[in-house]
Amino acid sequence: MTKLDPWYVENIVCPVDRSSLRLDGDFLVSPKGRRYPIVEGMPVMLRADVKETIGVARTSLDLAMAIAEGRTSDDAPLYLKTLGITDEERAVAGNLHRMGEVYDPVVAVMVGATSGYAYKHLIGSSAPYPIPAFRFPTPQPGRLIDVGCNWGRWTIAAARDGHTAVGIDPQLGAVLAARRVAAQLGVPAHFVVGDARYLPFRDNTFDYAWSYSVLQHFARVDARSSLAEIGRVMRAGGLTRIQMANGLGVRSLYHMARRGFREPSGFDVRYWSPRELKSIFTECLGGRRLIADYFFGLGLQWSDFKRMTFVTKSVLLTSEILRRSSEILPPIRWFADSLFCTSTTADLKLGWPSSGM
Repeated sequence: MTKLDPWYVENIVCPVDRSSLRLDGDFLVSPKGRRYPIVEGMPVMLRADVKETIGVARTSLDLAMAIAEGRTSDDAPLYLKTLGITDEERAVAGNLHRMGEVYDPVVAVMVGATSGYAYKHLIGSSAPYPIPAFRFPTPQPGRLIDVGCNWGRWTIAAARDGHTAVGIDPQLGAVLAARRVAAQLGVPAHFVVGDARYLPFRDNTFDYAWSYSVLQHFARVDARSSLAEIGRVMRAGGLTRIQMANGLGVRSLYHMARRGFREPSGFDVRYWSPRELKSIFTECLGGRRLIADYFFGLGLQWSDFKRMTFVTKSVLLTSEILRRSSEILPPIRWFADSLFCTSTTADLKLGWPSSGM
């Protein structure tokens, strides 16, 4: 039987009916008999009865069930089949693991897709993990959920900022990598394999919610479900900050034109207008303040300036000048490619007036 941190039994619930769970061998089991497999001490809280938002989520669930039931032990310890990367990248990660690299092999390849492939030049390197400065305006630390944590960079950033951080992602291999990196860096954090649309936590659990470069990939109906779930698990007065792609951004318009303004599919980025963001965030989270995150792309971080190439540094510097200018001249933010949508759930749960844009 796999050892399980008691934290999981105390804090997570069935993602279907939110009932409490009990440990039974290598499974967490609900009162109605729904079983959730545990792999290397990591609960996999994915639902088999819904269509996934990313294909490898089903792979994560199927593999986890097979392992917990003793039908296979394939793909350990990196679980590369459960990662949204190419076969070539899986081969690189496997080779790095066999070489005994201290730098986590999963992060070494997945870092390339971080923030719109801006970190592609770091693939295979052993540079320090690109943990960004945590840009979250909180008066004091609290319990925070990072929705779509991937290999954990933002969860770790939040924990370093003093928060009790919990990361959730549907990729088993990525979540286990996040746990390894947090342990390497001596940062306390918990991680769960799960779906943003069906968060396995009770109502009013978290003080803060964060999500970066995740919901922008979801179909609108799935993004709405995820935002409603985030609102459900937040305490009244809690603060959320979620990054989304702005359809009015220069780079955003370029990408939409390249694909002929067709309807996106799969895990394509969805570009929302500020009006659409205002509407959905007001509906699901009660607030809708939009601020600029990044211009000319999605997600480069000023705190990673030293890691960038010469060209990327130039773009990052220009973006930072525009971002800071938008704090003085707010209309500039409408042309940022990446926006932060900030909400206070008190607006919704306590019936307070929504904040302005």
